[in-house]
Amino acid sequence: MNKVKLIPDLRFPEFKNVEEWGKKKLGEIGEPLMCKRILKEQTTSNPKNAIPFYKIGTFGKQADAFIPIDLFEDFKNKYSFPTKGDILISAAGTIGRLVVYDGLPAYFQDSNIVWLGNDESNVLNSFLFYCYSTIKWQTSDGGIISRLYNYDLKNIKIYFPKDPQEQQKIASCLSSLDEVIAAHSQKLELLKYHKKGLMQNLFPQEGEKVPKYRFKEFEKDGEWVEKTLIDTADKKVKWSFTGGPFGSNLMASDYTASGFRIIQLQNIGDGVFNDDNKIYASIEKADELLSCNIYAGDIIISKMGDPVGRACIIPDNLHRCIMASDGIRLVVDETKYSKYFIYSLINSKRIREEIEKRATGSTRKRIGLDTLREIELIVPRSLKEQQKIASCLYSLDALITAQAEKIEQLKLHKKGLMQGLFPKIKD
Repeated sequence: MNKVKLIPDLRFPEFKNVEEWGKKKLGEIGEPLMCKRILKEQTTSNPKNAIPFYKIGTFGKQADAFIPIDLFEDFKNKYSFPTKGDILISAAGTIGRLVVYDGLPAYFQDSNIVWLGNDESNVLNSFLFYCYSTIKWQTSDGGIISRLYNYDLKNIKIYFPKDPQEQQKIASCLSSLDEVIAAHSQKLELLKYHKKGLMQNLFPQEGEKVPKYRFKEFEKDGEWVEKTLIDTADKKVKWSFTGGPFGSNLMASDYTASGFRIIQLQNIGDGVFNDDNKIYASIEKADELLSCNIYAGDIIISKMGDPVGRACIIPDNLHRCIMASDGIRLVVDETKYSKYFIYSLINSKRIREEIEKRATGSTRKRIGLDTLREIELIVPRSLKEQQKIASCLYSLDALITAQAEKIEQLKLHKKGLMQGLFPKIKD
């Protein structure tokens, strides 16, 4: 059989006629290393004269604790320690998460975080970072590695251009795309932050009956009025405020390959519908649970989760669905209330805090249908004012959605680019 050459589908013009890529085990490139174990009594919660200490959970985002600076210097001189540019790898929990060490003083949790002592004579760290992201962290029989040991790391094969200039060219191309993604992600966070501040000003705060900001044409309309959540439900629609079925009425044995979508708790995002998890039931089951059906344009509220009481709107393409046990359907009376205004109000800081306060449970908060129906809302007397506020928030939500979609497209572009820039390996 002819040997398949290690050549990617996409190659920069100056390297078109260069020899095929090389192959090595990570153990041939460098030695996996880890920091000295830190005992709990050696850490402190006081950041003064101390160094951040990171465990596997936060992995460089937020310090779990701190260690005294003199202990840090002592350990740094005695034991393995990453240098700036080294790639830290999570060896427990979610295997294979990567962080490039930025050189700032910090200490990392012993064997749960490892890195490769690489002198870059064969493979540049900047390129190695993207090699790591292509690795399938699996056992020899295809199972998932629950813990990454030095032995596993040493035996992982990587493929790389033998010319360091080609390695750098690929790394620069992908890192530039990462910078674009990061910039768009930052813009998305700014839009979300702007919306959060806007909502605090467009809705009355605790103990107030008028908002800080009001559209000029409604300034003389007086105070907003108190209503309960159930007041906003459309009484002409049957089951306009209802919960999902008891667990025994909708079980895994009822799931089908296609049919009517079941809306689960994980589909109810924080102001957004999450479309990732898809399960179905038959038309017979949907008819049996008719009181638990929910339709496009309806509001669905979570009975539990983090946070409890979050709401989203069922997308237009899901014409008829079944709620799982932890969903609550709300059909708004749109002759008196703006649906998008009520939906936005449910997701506002004040209402969320009120729901949280009334929810029960120590580890995971939960709120019942009867409790939720009595949640007090403060709404404008005028439907037109509700609609004006809703229109403002809808426009901002549309920008946020478009920005999130742009980021997803960029990530898909990066995924496709990496598939072309790295050889297709079958072993």
